[in-house]
Amino acid sequence: MSKLKTPIIGTALAAIALAASAGPALAQGRLDWGGGRTGDRDYRLVGAGAPYLFPELRATNRGRAFVMRNFDFNRDGRVSPREARAANHAFAQIAGPRRDRFDWNSRDRVVSVEVDPGGWDHHAMRGYGFRQTARGATLRLEEDVLFMTDSDVLRSGAIEKLRPLAGYLRSEPGVRVSIDGYTDSRGTDAHNQDLSERRAASVRAAFDSMGVVRARFSVVGHGERDPIATNATAAGMRQNRRVEVTLLGQRVDRFARDD
Repeated sequence: MSKLKTPIIGTALAAIALAASAGPALAQGRLDWGGGRTGDRDYRLVGAGAPYLFPELRATNRGRAFVMRNFDFNRDGRVSPREARAANHAFAQIAGPRRDRFDWNSRDRVVSVEVDPGGWDHHAMRGYGFRQTARGATLRLEEDVLFMTDSDVLRSGAIEKLRPLAGYLRSEPGVRVSIDGYTDSRGTDAHNQDLSERRAASVRAAFDSMGVVRARFSVVGHGERDPIATNATAAGMRQNRRVEVTLLGQRVDRFARDD
C-alpha cells in the first residue's frame, strides 16, 4: 500500500485533508477547532465509541468539542466506534507522539501534517519490533505490558499499546491473526492452561472492541509449554509469561519501510 504524504497548511484553523465521504466537517478539508473554549457550552461524549477515544480527547471540553463538531458524521449526538477511530486518527496526525502535551491553543497557529489515507501508522508498526517466523510476522508482548500477575484483566495502558495494531488490521481486512497465550511453570498445569487461554481471549476481545472482526482470529492457550527462557530464574519466568500475536503469512520487512 502506498503512503500519500500531503502537507496541509492551516492559518486560523489547523487543516487536514481526508476523503469527502468521511463526514460533513471533513468534506471541506478543514477541522473545526472552535468549540470548547472558556464560556462555551459543555460537550458530552456518549455512544459505543466514546470509551475508545484517546484520553486527551475525553478529558477536556476542547477535546470533546473537537470530536463532536467534526466526527459526529450522522449528527445523532453519539460517538460510534467508526467515528471514534476517525477522531483518534486525525488528532494523532496533528498532535504527534506526545498527545498528552498537546497545546490546544496551537490550533490558531500554522500546522503541517501528513495524512496516511491507508489508515494505519507505519511508524508505530515498525516500533512493535515484529520478528519473522515460519507462520508470519510475530509480536511478543510480555505479561507486564498487558496484565497484572496471575490476571487476565488488561492493564489500563494495554489498549493504547494495541491500538496501532488494531488500526493496521482494520485497514488490511484480508490479514488473519493468531493470538497465543503462554505462562511460566509456576502453578498447576490446569491453572496455567486456563490462564493462558483467558489471556489470549482478552487480547482478542480488545481488538474486537476496536472494530476488528473477531472471526479473523485464532486464539490458543499453551499454558507453560514452549518456554523461550529458563523457568529457574525470575527473569526467565517473566519472559515466558507472554502473549504472541502473529500476522499470518505477513513479512516483517513490510513494516521496515514507509509503503
